[in-house]
Amino acid sequence: MVARFFALRFAVWGNHAGGCVSSGREVKMGLCLFVFFVSFVDAYTATPMNTRPRIYQLLPRLFGNTNETRKHNGTLAENGVGKFADIDDRALASLRDELSITHLWLTGVLAQATSTDYSAIGMPADDAVLLKGRAGSPYAIRDYGDVCADYALEPAKRLVEFQSLVARAHAASLKVIIDFVPNHVARSHSSSVVAFGKKDDRSKFFSPMNNFFWLQHDSPGGGPPLRLPPGLFPPESETGRVTGNNASTWSPSRNDWYETVKLNYGFDFTTGRRAYDPIPDTWVKMDAVLAHWQSLGVDGFRCDMAHMVPPEFWRWAVARARARQAGVFFVAEAYNNDPMKVESAEGGKNVMLELLEAGFDAVYDDPSYKALKRIYEGPAWANDLDGVLGEERIFRSSLRYAENHDEVRIASRGNWGSHGAKIGPAVSAILWGLSGGPAMIYCGQEVGEPANGSEGFGGDDGRTSIFDYWSMPEFAKWRKGTLSAEQKALRASYGKLLKLYGEPAFRDGAFHALNRLNTHNEHYGRLPGEPASGHWLYAFVRADAKTGQRFVVAVNLSPTETLRNIRIQLGDTLNLVGTKAVDRFGGLAGKVGPLGFEIPEIPPLTPAVFEFLNQP
Repeated sequence: MVARFFALRFAVWGNHAGGCVSSGREVKMGLCLFVFFVSFVDAYTATPMNTRPRIYQLLPRLFGNTNETRKHNGTLAENGVGKFADIDDRALASLRDELSITHLWLTGVLAQATSTDYSAIGMPADDAVLLKGRAGSPYAIRDYGDVCADYALEPAKRLVEFQSLVARAHAASLKVIIDFVPNHVARSHSSSVVAFGKKDDRSKFFSPMNNFFWLQHDSPGGGPPLRLPPGLFPPESETGRVTGNNASTWSPSRNDWYETVKLNYGFDFTTGRRAYDPIPDTWVKMDAVLAHWQSLGVDGFRCDMAHMVPPEFWRWAVARARARQAGVFFVAEAYNNDPMKVESAEGGKNVMLELLEAGFDAVYDDPSYKALKRIYEGPAWANDLDGVLGEERIFRSSLRYAENHDEVRIASRGNWGSHGAKIGPAVSAILWGLSGGPAMIYCGQEVGEPANGSEGFGGDDGRTSIFDYWSMPEFAKWRKGTLSAEQKALRASYGKLLKLYGEPAFRDGAFHALNRLNTHNEHYGRLPGEPASGHWLYAFVRADAKTGQRFVVAVNLSPTETLRNIRIQLGDTLNLVGTKAVDRFGGLAGKVGPLGFEIPEIPPLTPAVFEFLNQP
């Protein structure tokens, strides 16, 4: 409460002062003192360090927008846009109290290339050939030291309004995460915090101290000028830069990240050459970016495509960030199967393990997500999940999700077997329950946002657009207080799971998979005609030795069939003598029998989370 009081007082002062960017040294110094004070107080009032991270991902553009126009390719004026101010005390309290959220991931807050003109404050619209969508991609960063003006009630005071949001979140005991996009920047990037490429030697494709990779006249694609899918980009008529997804061509395609340019970390991705002595200039500049946002109160970073940047940089940069702020949180979006991944000089390791060894708190768990999705979209069984859980350290430190901005909505037509939002809690009960790594829920998932139809650039792809000015029709009902009874129940289910999964057994306890032990057990949810068990039923143990908490989670993933007369063989994973079972999630019946743990029935798409309590 002390932090909240002073945050509000300083925020009001900042608004009167006229904004951090344009108001002079005194305002900047005052804001820095404000952030330092709030961060100092919040160190004693915010979420305890031993709390399991439960992350809520939101785009401010979408979160607060209740405009119902939703015109295809509409402008900001036509379709509206959410504001930092929409993420108010009521919204933050609901996320904390009803969904048990601990960390707020503010996706897409950095200033991005956009078609919206803010010339009045020195931020003109970008050249249309650089844009994907009217709003622009939040991963085409135009200014690494600034935030998107769309989200400010007064665009000239956008940083003040962002810091006020950070202060509100901290006052609500929520940590704030933003995107760190290290691999690439917008072709139009220009910043007072970092200036890329001004001293580059453009006569060389790769030079260790260059910030960019420079196309040469004999590079693929026919030579200059640079030809982007929508047209020519005049600043790169004579010299050109490699596109963000390693496309070393004068003619990147629509499927390339053509609106961005790749940054050079002293690693030549075409030859594998490394040159880290002296420290590459890009390392120093990206460290300055992290320091800048840390100074503004940000608690952590979701690092975009982290596997495309050398692990050696991460070891250096994460250590420096932690020297400034011991508890700063780093999560890596990374995929070990991506051919663009960069291994350390030693090589031979899973890149996810290398990122954890470099200092990341967590890495994305794409394999488990895809294994569960294949149960509904391809020839896969619940048993297959055990085969992708991976190496122990990666397993323990995986961030798990059933939706995010890159993946399709569960409720979208044609995806997840077209069974709708009801699949979400069952799938999430497994993903979030596997280990004590971070659990993440994507804004709109909790009310069954379907993302059907084409918003603009993204097309009808089952995803809520990150490129266009848009609003979410089902989530807007939560903003307006008009959710249906079914949606309220869905949201409550997610909240119940997230709260339950913050308890010691799920935060710190051991994991034991049960499907392999029960493959030949005909009472393990086997349906008529199935040759083995474990098609639709997935179960596991979570047990914490320190507190004595013991759980069996059993989830029926079938969209249509009730599984009956289940008897789970536990082997020597738990001693259940003298205990009673209580389903902490849905109140299903279960008891310890002589031949295993017995559950009379589990309805379709239903998780059961049984805790075993000692009998008096």
